[in-house]
Amino acid sequence: MMFRTRGRGAPRMPAGGAAAGWRWLAGLAAAPVMVVSVFRAVPREWPTTAVQLVSFTPWLVLPAGASLLFAVLGRHRWMAGAAAGLVAVQLFWLVPLDYARAAPEAAAGAAPDAVADSVDRTVELRTMSLNAKMGKADAAEIVRLVRENGITLLALQEYTQALEDRLDAAGLPALLPNRISDPASRASGNAVYSVHGLLATGEVPDSHFPMPLLRLTAESHGRRAVVNLTNVHARAPVGVGLPKWRSDLAALGKLASRPGNVVLAGDFNASYDHAEFRDILQGGDRKLVDVGMAQGSRLVPTWPMEGLFLPGITIDHLLTSPSVRSADYTVHRVSGTDHAAIMATLAVPAAG
Repeated sequence: MMFRTRGRGAPRMPAGGAAAGWRWLAGLAAAPVMVVSVFRAVPREWPTTAVQLVSFTPWLVLPAGASLLFAVLGRHRWMAGAAAGLVAVQLFWLVPLDYARAAPEAAAGAAPDAVADSVDRTVELRTMSLNAKMGKADAAEIVRLVRENGITLLALQEYTQALEDRLDAAGLPALLPNRISDPASRASGNAVYSVHGLLATGEVPDSHFPMPLLRLTAESHGRRAVVNLTNVHARAPVGVGLPKWRSDLAALGKLASRPGNVVLAGDFNASYDHAEFRDILQGGDRKLVDVGMAQGSRLVPTWPMEGLFLPGITIDHLLTSPSVRSADYTVHRVSGTDHAAIMATLAVPAAG
């Protein structure tokens, strides 16, 4: 005769105890999502820590999804419903529907022939922007990207004399012979290189870093287009710099009302999840287009590419007036800098 004996393993947790554990985890995962979601949803002047946390809003979908899973495992309908609501909000913010479109005629239902005809009356600018991290970016890589991608307009921030010298040695002037530069130590320098003619017209007033205003005149195949260009480098929202960050972005928002074809390129130190950045897109007499968003790349990070161990966020942007069409938006790492280079093809309406 055989006898069975009960094993003496660890006692099983009662079913109710396991459910309570899952519910506790659901609440733990939901708490930071709820807090940051309030900062994201309510457009007020939040303190520095809140502004920085809002930058990482796209990543909140992960703890929100975990909270929903834990609530379901905890068999708590109310918590599962609340967690599902959090997930829905995060998904809505991941793919916003309220940004300006880059093709107003197409959006209005124009005939394909009319849209094609408007494209025939444009001048193409293959544009690149990069924060060079106090001039430490690899000059040879910058020149390679310019050459291989046919760049005709290059905006650089945190531009130093040492970087200018390295770019000259690497052959950038042969590719982009026109330059307006203001090299400076550390983070305040800037430069614009172009195939086309450039004219300095001023600076964004009272900005923390100099942000030059330029007029670019491009001619191609008998067509001529003029662009009002701003090389953007806003103050970072850190420490006592938060008020200057806000005033820099507010000043950039006023540029949307400049006449003609407007392009703002550079390091905004802000993402779409900041109300201050959305005000740039949606304020003024006309809206601006975020090229990365219009091309479906809102979630492709541009910082940090090296150094800090943080989730990637998108703080470098190309903004245009709706008259300027865009295509081929891409993001590229460059050695020596914690920002990525952003590129896009801009089709600017020709005059006349």
